[in-house]
Order: sequence, then C-alpha cells, then structure tokens
Amino acid sequence: QVQLVESGGGLVQAGGSLRVSCAASGRTFSSYAMGWFRQAPGKEREFVAAISWSGATTYYADSVKGRFTISRDNAKNTVYLQMNSLKPEDTAVYYCAADRRDYGVDHRGNEYDYWGQGTQVTVSS
Repeated sequence: QVQLVESGGGLVQAGGSLRVSCAASGRTFSSYAMGWFRQAPGKEREFVAAISWSGATTYYADSVKGRFTISRDNAKNTVYLQMNSLKPEDTAVYYCAADRRDYGVDHRGNEYDYWGQGTQVTVSS
C-alpha cells in the first residue's frame, strides 16, 4: 500500500514557475515508477510526465516537454514536478500516481496503482 500526498500548488502568473511535490508513505517507494497527471475542468485527465524507479528514465507529454521537469528523491520518498514558463492552459488539478514496475515508465493512467488527492495549479494570464 502506498499513500500519496501532493503539495505546492497555487496561483502563478503566466510565464512563472511552480514546483509541486508528492510525498509517498511506505518503504517501497523506490519500487515504483511515478507519474504526474492533470485534469482541467470539463476535460479528461491527461498524462504530464513520468519517471522510472531509479530516475534514469523520464517521459513527457509533448505539451510540457522543455518546460516541465520530473525528478525524484528516493531517500525522501518524494517526487517533484518543476514547472517553468507556465501557460494558462496548464491550469488544472495535478495528481501524482505510483506504478509498480521493474523498469521503464508508462503514460497510461490505468497502469498506475495508487493516486494522490491532487493539488490545484492555476495560471493567470
């Protein structure tokens, strides 16, 4: 069982930066690939970024590539999403998720086993 708690969301102006964090409970955090997803009002949940258990592999949605960076600290049981050059269309609830796998990452939400409650990110124009 893994419990995930996101933090760090807030209101930021377009062009600004924000870092959201996801703290995981349990001693097996390093066994999980981690992903970030987001859902805007009236839209389906979409993949944002993922990182393998070791951190060696990362994968990004085209819409955030070059602006967002996913990272993890297994000693702190935490995964981060650094968001730069934010745009109003990045406004959404951001969720972290854990995927029990031995290697690689996946962009499909239904592959993930545990989800956090989400943190709101609002980008004003």
